[in-house]
Amino acid sequence: MVVSRKKLGALLQAQGYDDFQWLDPKQIVVAQWVRQKCLFGCPEYGHNAACPPNTPSVEECARFFREYRHAAVLHFAKQVARPGDRHAWTRKINRGLLKLEREVFVAGHRKAFVLFMDSCGLCKSCSDTRAGCKNLAGARPAPEAMAVDVFTTVRRAGYELEVLSSYDQTMNRFSLLMVE
Repeated sequence: MVVSRKKLGALLQAQGYDDFQWLDPKQIVVAQWVRQKCLFGCPEYGHNAACPPNTPSVEECARFFREYRHAAVLHFAKQVARPGDRHAWTRKINRGLLKLEREVFVAGHRKAFVLFMDSCGLCKSCSDTRAGCKNLAGARPAPEAMAVDVFTTVRRAGYELEVLSSYDQTMNRFSLLMVE
C-alpha cells in the first residue's frame, strides 16, 4: 500500500492530533546509552511489562525501526505541580494513542504501531513481566524503552527539547506512530 502522508495527516487531525511532524524512520536514533539510562536510573526498570528488560535488545529495536518507511512524531505538552500528577494525563493520552493506532490500522496500514509518550501506565498497577501483563493487546513501550534517543530524534523532526530543571516547567512528551 502506498502511504499518503497527507491522508494519514488528515486521519491524525480527525482524531485530535494536531501537533505532529513526519520523520523518516532512518532519522530515529537508537542508542545503547538510552538503554543504560533505563537500567541505571529509571524506577520503571524491571517493574513495567512494557519497559526493559521486557523489551527487545537495542539491536532488535534498531532493526524494528528499519522495517518502516514513515514515522509521525506526536508532541504533547503539560505542566504539573508534582511528578505523580502526570500519571492520569499519561494514561488518558496513551489510551487515545491506542485508538489512533487502531484507526490507522483499519485504514489499511497493517504495520501501524504506536510508541507511548511515557511508560505504558494503562493499568493502575503493572506486572513486572510481559507474561503477567493484564493488557497484552494494548501495552506499548515508550520510545525510550525501545532505546530511542528522544532528544536527538525529535530535534530532527523540528521540535525543541531541553532537560527540565524543575516541575514548574512545561513537560514536552513525544510519541511515535510507525507506519509502513
